[in-house]
Amino acid sequence: MNSSDDKKITVLGLGGVGGYLGALLADTYPHVSFVARGARGASIREKGLTLHSDYRGGRTVRPERVVETAAELPPQDYIFICVKNYSLEEACRSLAGCVTDHTVIVPVMNGADPGDRARAYIEKGTVIDSLIYIVAFAGSDFSVTQQGNFANLFVGIQDADSRLWQTSCGIADLLNRAGIDCTATRNIQTEIWRKYIFNCAYNVETALYDNNIGQLRRDPEKVSDFEALVDEAYRVALAKGVPVTEDHRKAILHRFYCELQDNATSSLQRDVNAGTRTELETFSGYIVREAQRLNVSAPVSGRIYAQLKEKCRS
Repeated sequence: MNSSDDKKITVLGLGGVGGYLGALLADTYPHVSFVARGARGASIREKGLTLHSDYRGGRTVRPERVVETAAELPPQDYIFICVKNYSLEEACRSLAGCVTDHTVIVPVMNGADPGDRARAYIEKGTVIDSLIYIVAFAGSDFSVTQQGNFANLFVGIQDADSRLWQTSCGIADLLNRAGIDCTATRNIQTEIWRKYIFNCAYNVETALYDNNIGQLRRDPEKVSDFEALVDEAYRVALAKGVPVTEDHRKAILHRFYCELQDNATSSLQRDVNAGTRTELETFSGYIVREAQRLNVSAPVSGRIYAQLKEKCRS
């Protein structure tokens, strides 16, 4: 028996990202719990969680537990928080009874600061920063679809000491054994901002125009705005002291032009179309406010943020 088989693992939030991670973890380890409310939780308890994955194949899994709230769980070894940013505080507060000094918490979420926010909300345990590159979403039947031939997770603490580095490597080992591509890095803030800069353009443009990546790439005006959004977020990162480089900026644009499938859509786009609560403030409002605070010119970000706010109100 591998020592990881004894670990108690929880996934909180079973949308696209949480569903992908949860399915592969539950398919590998015996003591996995899902926190899923309402109809989603009832569906998983009755039928299991079904993953349709281009990268890892299809499967239906049944975790050891499916609970409505983390308050129902015993102490856990690893907790992966996969909720929308606006639900992070509530999710963290719900963990009080199952987090000990030895629990490792990994927020796998959008945005630039979920790790810092989680550390402010959770008094015990160790919060490790992360980001994931994935195109995944939950269907109306609560199954999860992952598109494309990649799903890459990074974990770490910036300039980690030996203890935090070992903890980060332990998470990577746990995930890789489950078939989840994961890399531990001491430069996690660089990686987080590389993704965040991309999403400041990708999520907001797909949501504003209800276009997939292929449609954006074929429209010169939208391409020009996309590049401007990337450049503005990149300049904000530099003003904040984040260690990103011109090569990173070029790689972000290469991802837009060459790497994503034409049919790729974004989580913000899907939420806007569904008329549900969105992460607009995460992808757009945050960068606009930081640009203002740091005296960085960001006219395209400001214009599109205003347009999206109006679209979300209508």
